[in-house]
Parts: sequence; C-alpha cells; structure tokens
Amino acid sequence: MKRLFLLIGCICYSVVSFAQHRATWIWYPGDFEVWLSNDMQNRRTERGTFFPPFWKMDSHYVLVEFHKEFDLATAEEVRIHAEGKYNVKVNGKMLAGMPSTLKLAKGKQKINIKVYNQGHVPALFIEGKQVFTDKSWLATFEDKEWIDETGKASDQSGTTYVQAGYWNFDQPQQKPSQFHLPTKPQQAVQQSKQSNGTLVDFGKNTFGFLKLHQLKGTGTLKVYYGESKEEALATATCETLDLLDLNQPNPKDTTLSLSKAFRFVYLEPQGEIDWSEVSMLYEYLPVADRGTFRSSDEELNNIWNVAKYTMELTSREFYIDGIKRDRWIWSGDAYQSYAMNYYLGFDAETVKRTILALRGKEPTVSHINTIMDYTFYWFLSIYDYYRYTGDREFIAAIYPRMQSLMQFCLSRRNADGLMQGLSGDWVFIDWADGLSKQGEVSFEQLLLCRSLETMALCADLLQRPNDKAQYAEEAASLKKKLFNYYWNEKQGAFAHSRIQGVQTENITRYANMFAIFFEYLSKEQQQTVKSNVLLNDDIQKIVTPYMRYYELEALCALGEKDYVMTEMKNYWGGMLKLGATTFWEEYNPSKSGADHYAMYGREFGKSLCHSWGASPIYLLGKYYLGVKPTEAGYKQYEIQPYLASLKWMEGKVPTPAGEISLYISKSKITVNSPIGIGTLKFKSRKKPKTNHGEIIAAGGDNYTLLLEKGINYEVEYAN
Repeated sequence: MKRLFLLIGCICYSVVSFAQHRATWIWYPGDFEVWLSNDMQNRRTERGTFFPPFWKMDSHYVLVEFHKEFDLATAEEVRIHAEGKYNVKVNGKMLAGMPSTLKLAKGKQKINIKVYNQGHVPALFIEGKQVFTDKSWLATFEDKEWIDETGKASDQSGTTYVQAGYWNFDQPQQKPSQFHLPTKPQQAVQQSKQSNGTLVDFGKNTFGFLKLHQLKGTGTLKVYYGESKEEALATATCETLDLLDLNQPNPKDTTLSLSKAFRFVYLEPQGEIDWSEVSMLYEYLPVADRGTFRSSDEELNNIWNVAKYTMELTSREFYIDGIKRDRWIWSGDAYQSYAMNYYLGFDAETVKRTILALRGKEPTVSHINTIMDYTFYWFLSIYDYYRYTGDREFIAAIYPRMQSLMQFCLSRRNADGLMQGLSGDWVFIDWADGLSKQGEVSFEQLLLCRSLETMALCADLLQRPNDKAQYAEEAASLKKKLFNYYWNEKQGAFAHSRIQGVQTENITRYANMFAIFFEYLSKEQQQTVKSNVLLNDDIQKIVTPYMRYYELEALCALGEKDYVMTEMKNYWGGMLKLGATTFWEEYNPSKSGADHYAMYGREFGKSLCHSWGASPIYLLGKYYLGVKPTEAGYKQYEIQPYLASLKWMEGKVPTPAGEISLYISKSKITVNSPIGIGTLKFKSRKKPKTNHGEIIAAGGDNYTLLLEKGINYEVEYAN
C-alpha cells in the first residue's frame, strides 16, 4: 500500500522508557480553528437580528483518519476517547465496534482510527504510557482505501497525511467542542433613573454577559447597550439590544445568553418587572502579562495602559476587530494585533489560530475577507510570526496553503502583470473620503511584491530552492514595474494609481509610507517622500488609527521619533481627553460631541473599542524601548532606546524565552535579557562606562555594547 507523508513523514517511534508525556486532543490541522471561528463570528447581532459575515465560510472535514506507528518496549492497554463515531485498525485489522480500550502487544504496532462528526470537529484523545495522542500523529481527510475482489485492503493512488492539529486540550474530559472563554464577575459602578428606566454604568468599555439579580415579574424588559451613554439611551438607534419576555413570579438570578460589548446599559421595563442588582460576567482570553511600559510622562503611561486594555478586549478566541462590531476576524486588523501582541502577551497560539481561521479551506475562490489587501497582509503575517517566534514547524505546516493562495493571486493579474480589482474583489486600503480604488492601485502592487518576497523567504527557510527562485523572480519583476509605472520624479513619490495604463496625478500616503519600512526606497527617495508626502499637510490626511499606525512607523524609521511622540500624545491623547476608556476605530479631531460616535451612515456605527487603535504598544516597544529581533526567535536582537521628551522610561519586551527588561534615563541604561545575543545601540555626549562587556565606539556620538543572556548590564552615559 502506497502512502505519501508530508512534513514529518511516517515515523516509527521506539519507546525505551516511560518518560513523562502529555496526551492531548488532536484533529485535522486548521479544522478546529475553522469550526471555532464560524461559531464565534456568527454571534454578532444588530438590534437583536442575527448578522453573519458576508464572505465564504468553510467547514471542517467530517471524516478524518488518524495514524501513527510505534515500536513498544512492553505490552500496554490504552484508553480511547473521540468526538464522533469511530473505528479502529491495528496492523491493518479492523476491530469490532467502537472500543474504548485497546490492548497492544510488545513490538511494532500500526494504529489507524477514523472519526466521523458532522456537527463538531472529529477529534481523538488516546491516553497510555507509551501510546498517546500528540502532535506527532498524522491525519488525513482522504479515504482512498478500498476492498478488492479478494477481500484484501489496498490503496491504488495513495493517501496524503499531514501533521495533526492540536492546542491545549490535555484532559479527556476537556473536549474541543466544549471550549469557551472563562468569565469573572464584574460590578457596575453607578446606577441612575433615566426617563422610563434605569441607566447602569460599568465605568469603562467591557465585554461579556449581563446579569440581572433576583429578576422577577411579568412583562417585557428592553435592554439597550451602548459604548457611550448617548448610545445606550438612544433606544431607536443603538446598535445592540435584548428584548426579554418575562413570566417569572419568583425572583431568580438571570444571565443573558449572548455576550455583548458595552459601558452603559439602559433597562426599560414594561409591566410589573423588578430586579435587585445589575452586574456582568466579564469574558476574557487568559494571557500572561508580559510586556510592560512606564515612563516619566503620565499621559503616555495612560495611553499605553488603555491600548493594553483595548488589546485585552479584542483578543478573544481569535484576534477580532471590535467588540461591538464587527466581532469578526478581519485580516488587516489581525495583522496589527499580531504586532502588538509581540510586545505585550507574546501569545503565539492565538496568532496561529487566527492565521489558520483566516485562511480557511481549499478550494480558494476569493480573497481573504473578500479584500485584496487583506490577502497580502495574511502573507506578511506569517513571516513576521517566524521572525518573532522562530517557529519553523508552523511555517512548514502552513506553506502549502500559502502556495495555493499565492497561485490564486497571481492568476488574477492583468495583462501588465498587475493586480486590479475584479468582480467580487474589495480594494479597501483605508476608510478615507474620496479615496480612489479604480485602476491599478500602487498600494496593492507594493503589498503583492512584499508577499512574493515573503514566499521566497519561507521557501528558502524550508529548503525549496526552485520555489525560492520562482517567487524571488516574480518579486523582482514586480518591484521594477512599481518604480517604472508609479514613481513620479517631479513629485518625488509614488502615484496612487494607474488608470488605463496612465499614471494618475494623485499622490496619497499609503504606498509611500509602506515603501519606507519595506526598505524599497533609496536614502534620497526616503527624504523626498518624508517632506513631500508624510510631512505635507496638502496630502490627504489619515484619520484612522489603522493607517496612523503605519504612517507613524514610517516616520520612526526615518528618525522622526520626536515628531511621532508628539503625534502619539495628540492623537491617542485626544481620545483620552474625550473620555475614551478604549481606543476607537476612527478619530477625527475636527469632530465634536456625539458626532464622534457616527460611522457608516449610522448614528452609533463606530466601534469605540477597536484592535487597530492599540498601536502605541507596538510603537513604544519597537521604537522607544527600541527592541526588535534581527534573527528569528530573538537568537539575535537589537536594542536602540530613544527617550524623546521623556526623562526616563522602563519596560519589558517578551521573547520566546522570557522578557527583556530595560530601564533608560538621561544618564543610565540597564538591560537584562534571557535569550540570544543582543546589540545595544545608543548615543552619548561623553565616553560611556559599563559594568560588563566592552563598549565599542561606532563613530560620532554612537556606541554599541554586545549583550549576553542572563547578565545585568548597567551603562553610564550622557543623553
């Protein structure tokens, strides 16, 4: 029987000792993530009406075979648990029924188990001393085995196995289908009578399940939610609500079944209805507090803390956009959440789950979220993941899905080899009034070019030289076209688009700022882009935190960190001055009052807790604390702190092996790292001193210090 094995092949494990191990539930890779994302994304409602995503939703494979071969040192009996109906083969022989235990003899044993489940993900858990389910098992959705006329099992064309998927379901009773986020009680801070009802204030934006204590009576209780007081009281236009029909004569604590986002809740009873107290169950994703930031500037500290809380709320089963709406997984929003996560919780599992959920299943028939640029962000996110974590295993597992998605993209290019919106494509870029999406937009070509470079990098990592050469050649060709077709020498910048083969006069910020931190521009070109575009008020301004993130990163890369610090304090500080407890989807300082809450033509359409609003976490970690990996998984890294207007700052940046701790003042730098080899880069007006290692002069006021792990470095210098 011919078998094809991907990634780890057919490995026969020889068990020579009963070392400690941990069994875990396994499934076909990506299936749990697809199933869970379907469940999560279809919880959204608008004014009580079910509101599903508008893109193609995939489903899990309903029949999966799991396989592994062993060489047992001793005989043993194992227990089998499955989510679904299953059958068991040992050494090619089918066992009767669905055995819950399995006796295995000493020596070589080949186990195949098929699990069927239409409603949930087929999953398997085996517990034994030598035989137990873990990531080394193989899985397939194919079933090419058949019985020939002699009654012998054969496989004419072969079955393709891949490495099984898993997470952290490490007990047999911890079934994947029963997964849910934990909750904890949270109390309201204020309650007041308003009109015909009661207004409850929880003090800040929050997310979870409303709880009504000792609820009783007969009638209808109308519950209106708001991220602002104005929204909760606007019973005709608030975005979310619940209507409860009650016939409950005896008081009972009642928790509403669907989670909601809110700060304020307005309860309006009709009939004889009463309750003693209103609280909530706060739902959250448990993530360790690893990244920190604190400085001499209290406003900046508050910005970082509110950004952290915003990330906490939008980090759920996956990284979502906003907690009120859309409660969906958008690739562009998630791409920024990953970056913030690398400087906050360093939660690699949620990154992987989100990447897998966004990719979905074959065949590929549309862009991710139907958005062209969001497909390209998906590619970029994978190499970033490797750069921060060093997890080559995930790159190997996801690479075939990268290939098929890239082939989909390349097949949609026009005759000039450029991306242009086709039927069903959404060319998004940003929320901006009057922003043209027509023709061949330079921003899309630039993102495709970077995606091709990412493919070449991953191919190289996986030692696929032919793939690397193909993708590198495509990237080089497209980069050449990018400059030939879009670079405007007179303007010193990339034009926004081409229409019918003609470069337009429109200059926007998008392609230009990305080209800076993609390092596509010469030093001279960088300076013209900085002066002619990024610092030019005549160029259409960006009003979303989404693109402000990239704009400020580009300016940081150009050395404009003092300017960026001022902009950060003005922009995010501006939201705080308006009473924001989380950061918004969009902030336009020219608006006033309740106009800040309107978007999409709806009075309260704007999300006041949006993941892309949390970017100060990333900017402060990477460009002010100054920490970034220069080799995958922080094997090598760089620290280049920058105080700007601060007197001092301190923080921790998470890595795969722990946290890099820093303190920086105008006269002292302290560093301790648990990982790799680092390079501290700094400026000093006098010759600096260190308690360990050797400081090297790097020209002018520039100095470097090599950092080894586990050593407390103290540097005296003059800022």
